[in-house]
Amino acid sequence: MIMDQCTHEVRAEYWKGIIKACGQRPAGQSAKSWMDENGICEQSYYHWQRKFRKQAYGLIKESAAVPAVPENTDIAFVEIPYKPVAEDTVETVSGVAVIQTSSVRIEIMNDISDPVLTRILREVSHA
Repeated sequence: MIMDQCTHEVRAEYWKGIIKACGQRPAGQSAKSWMDENGICEQSYYHWQRKFRKQAYGLIKESAAVPAVPENTDIAFVEIPYKPVAEDTVETVSGVAVIQTSSVRIEIMNDISDPVLTRILREVSHA
């Protein structure tokens, strides 16, 4: 029993290395071509790949109750002044980029921080 487990673990490590190496093959080369060049049995390769994916899925499913990234429960609101713009008026744009919908116009400056821009884009996409 212990020998069988040891043999299985050695084989599993061997196939993990093979699957990793195949994943790092040169761009444009197919997996089949790589396996042919390296004398790898395609059926065995996909058998072990499927086995490892099932293991990974099982681990993910077991830990689904625990979030991988803690949720940010702090909610912050920032008041943004809003000035309605008539559609028939032309304004000079002082920002680098402008996001405009039928009800919102946002001018984005060059020095905006990534987190603020990300938050704005997330909120506008739900508006």
